[in-house]
Amino acid sequence: MPKWRGKRGAAEAAIVVTAALSAFAVAHASLLSSSKVTHPVATAAKIAAAPTLPAGEARVEDAFLIAFVEPVPGHAVVSPFGLRQLPWEENGRLHEGVDISADAGVPVRAAADGKVIAAGEGGGYGRFVAVRHAVGLTTFYAHLGSIDKAMKPGVLVTAGEPVGKVGSTGSSTGPHLHFEIRDAADRPLDPAMFLGRAFAEKGDLPLDKAKRYSGRVRIAYVSHIPESKQALMDARLGKSIIVKRRATTDAEDLAAAEKNLEGQARAAAKSERIDGLKGLSIGPDGRPRAQLSM
Repeated sequence: MPKWRGKRGAAEAAIVVTAALSAFAVAHASLLSSSKVTHPVATAAKIAAAPTLPAGEARVEDAFLIAFVEPVPGHAVVSPFGLRQLPWEENGRLHEGVDISADAGVPVRAAADGKVIAAGEGGGYGRFVAVRHAVGLTTFYAHLGSIDKAMKPGVLVTAGEPVGKVGSTGSSTGPHLHFEIRDAADRPLDPAMFLGRAFAEKGDLPLDKAKRYSGRVRIAYVSHIPESKQALMDARLGKSIIVKRRATTDAEDLAAAEKNLEGQARAAAKSERIDGLKGLSIGPDGRPRAQLSM
């Protein structure tokens, strides 16, 4: 039997035995009884009235305005944002994006959710795709070898979706992706401050800081110079472009090199002896080597 039922029976027996108690005592007992009932009822009412979050708002902490992923995952930036001077340039100028090294044909992916605003080919950028994102930000993918067929103006894209493939079109120094991020006023921003990061609000975006760059000019070393840029270099140096064909074969060049080494050995043998040295010999690289006399 539940304990509360046993206590209730004992209380009823006590009431029968003590029927002569004063009205004050009875009233006092009734007040105590009512306070024990009303307190849990009020608490239950408060719990029932507590608001519950809608299902869509259960993970408010995961919401973000824009998130950026790498356009060519796992590949390194070989030319950063900032002042840069290429071999055919007389002075440094702002490199308005970053160059990411990758082999031709490697997929290039959208860096964030957005809408395609342009896709085609133009000038030194070669084949390119431009995507507009939240708060007016734009990402730009240039020197593409090919553009994905789905990339048409007005098409919505999600982060990581292919936009094209790495190439070397336009004024390119070899296969790579030229990647830019621009603000709503079309000012270039340093992509390194955005890639791999998510931003919950516009105020979290490093828009002002990303516009800054060092005043130091970085000299760029390239593996390939486009023909049009080679012409600029030759014109600046006052030289004409001359294509000179090779007059000898590999075998003839090797024979000439061996003959030259033999001549160096004979010349060294005829040279005067130097005080403190025993003599001169020719090393495997063709250079005279000295030996100390003991």
